[in-house]
Amino acid sequence: DSFPDFGKLGSDVESKREIAAFFAHATHETEFFCYKEEKDKSNSHCEANPKFPCAPGKSYHGRGPLQLTGNTNYGNAGNALKLDLLKNPEMVANDPVVSFKGSLWYWMTAVHPVIDQGFGATIKAINGRLECGVPAAQDKVQRRIRFYTDYCKQLGVDPGPKLSC
Repeated sequence: DSFPDFGKLGSDVESKREIAAFFAHATHETEFFCYKEEKDKSNSHCEANPKFPCAPGKSYHGRGPLQLTGNTNYGNAGNALKLDLLKNPEMVANDPVVSFKGSLWYWMTAVHPVIDQGFGATIKAINGRLECGVPAAQDKVQRRIRFYTDYCKQLGVDPGPKLSC
């Protein structure tokens, strides 16, 4: 109910593709939903942002199905969800509802607007600067595409064009 436009695009095919894309990225980011937080927590992802200053001792590393990362994303997601995620970023890993709402907030903000451009555009929206056009990361891109095409097959829908970034 928090994100009523998720999975509701123009046609059943488009809606199923969006759902497949979300779960493909979540499967990739969480290693088949085994990890609630990114394994490497050495980077706190605290960016200089006066609107969303980092709370002392808090880390804004990736958490949740889409690995929400950075104090700016935690601040914006917190505002949208009416939660203080800057002071309590661990809620994204510890509360399953907050975890999925945070990921769906990111999806609807950054990914949903480009879903009609093909799966490749969703890769760019989620992790483009780290994976798209980076030779050493092409295995990650191909892995995301495999998950997506597998989910599309399970949902009985063609994955469509423009699969890669």
